[in-house]
Amino acid sequence: MCSVTELLYVGCYTAETGGQGTGITAVRRDRGTGALESLGVVAQAPSPSFLVWHPTLPVLYSVNELEEGAVSGWAVAGATSLRPLGTASTGGMHPCHLAVAPGGRYLISANYTSGSVAVHRLADDGALGERTDLLVHDGAGPDPERQERAHAHMISPNPGGGAVLVVDLGTDAVYRYELEAATGRLVPLAPRVHTHPGKGPRHLARHPDGRRAYLVGELDRSVTAYELDGVPGILHDRGRVPASERAGAFPSEIAVSADGRFLYVANRGPDTITAFAVDELLPRRVAEVATGGQWPRHFALIEEHLYVANERSHAVVGFRLDPDTGVPQEPGTALELSSPTCVLPAKSL
Repeated sequence: MCSVTELLYVGCYTAETGGQGTGITAVRRDRGTGALESLGVVAQAPSPSFLVWHPTLPVLYSVNELEEGAVSGWAVAGATSLRPLGTASTGGMHPCHLAVAPGGRYLISANYTSGSVAVHRLADDGALGERTDLLVHDGAGPDPERQERAHAHMISPNPGGGAVLVVDLGTDAVYRYELEAATGRLVPLAPRVHTHPGKGPRHLARHPDGRRAYLVGELDRSVTAYELDGVPGILHDRGRVPASERAGAFPSEIAVSADGRFLYVANRGPDTITAFAVDELLPRRVAEVATGGQWPRHFALIEEHLYVANERSHAVVGFRLDPDTGVPQEPGTALELSSPTCVLPAKSL
């Protein structure tokens, strides 16, 4: 038995979308060694591919990445006990990301295939309520296969309140919205942030200082650095660098370490994690390390460890991070899980 442990929850793809998982898995993590132990599937759900916490309640939400998209909620009563808090339609196809707005009253989700953004009201106990808004993005990009229409890919609220940012891969843009507290409506704010054509922006990572942000492009394989006006959510482009030095990369997740010193990007294809130092205007590449598996869709930074969801090799692989360089240290330790797509650490409430 591990002496000092904590929990992780892992999302997956299920048979409905070509995966081999069956739902959300609880995982015990040894904080000293970084080793993982599966506690089994704790919520049967169709393709819960991305997970997020309520900011103040022990409540977990997931997308259900289906053609008829949905979001689901659970109250966490113990390591292996999740109580359902409802499932609601997102009004779109294949929702791939979601976030709870500051204050905990609304859940916002991104419908990838239909290029729309849905808002659901949350009850005092975190249960899902009615959908209060559904906005459809309009436009396209230069890539005829991947940018034939809008493809909303990520929701990024400002943790301190203010503009909600929505990253859209299909239109090469980051949309800004004000969320009306009384109605749950999203009010578009100008100007929209346009990337260079063909970037295919996927995910945005905010720096802990609140003044910087980094946007990863799935299609052009780049990381763009921005100065960020936090409350209005305005992004000022300061240049870009390659996400990977390997051929055939399709970047996925991007995140900044809690101390603000390092930036990490997962690259599907070459199956690597690139580590950058962020002590200069542009991210400075430090190393690119194999993920110990195939198709790293997501990762989580937890204290001195990094955990990668290698979707196609069916494993979550953990790496210890060098405290001085930030580089993941090989070899990693693996836990076999079917079609993992998201790693969510437990939070203190």
